[in-house]
Amino acid sequence: MTDEKKDTETGVEKTEETPGTEKKVEVKEIESDRDDLPFPKATIVNMLRKHLSSGKQIKGQVKDEMNLWLGKMVERIAKKMDSHPYAYVDGGMLRDAIEPYETVQEIELEKERIVKQLESIKAACDILISEVDRKFRN
Repeated sequence: MTDEKKDTETGVEKTEETPGTEKKVEVKEIESDRDDLPFPKATIVNMLRKHLSSGKQIKGQVKDEMNLWLGKMVERIAKKMDSHPYAYVDGGMLRDAIEPYETVQEIELEKERIVKQLESIKAACDILISEVDRKFRN
């Protein structure tokens, strides 16, 4: 008689012999490709591995959430392209649809530049305040 237990965290199924006999543990990998994921999990993992340091482990939650997020991105871009009144989708429509996502990096650089300018203005104001305090002390 055997007891089958499934480890819900790792997706591994274990089969153990009942007490009184020699204990034997058999491990079976369970394929965890979910039907609700828009892309094959292997594709997402391979793309992640290209850009991560070697030796890093990718948790299942990351694989699934990245897959779902990319699916939503494709959906948003497709809806944007579909908003055009034409019976076709061309490269110009694609570039127009992905432009907000492509400019995010430029916006981040602009933000850093503005923060540096504000910090220099703040430093100049602090210097002026200290000069005023020094000159007009009673």
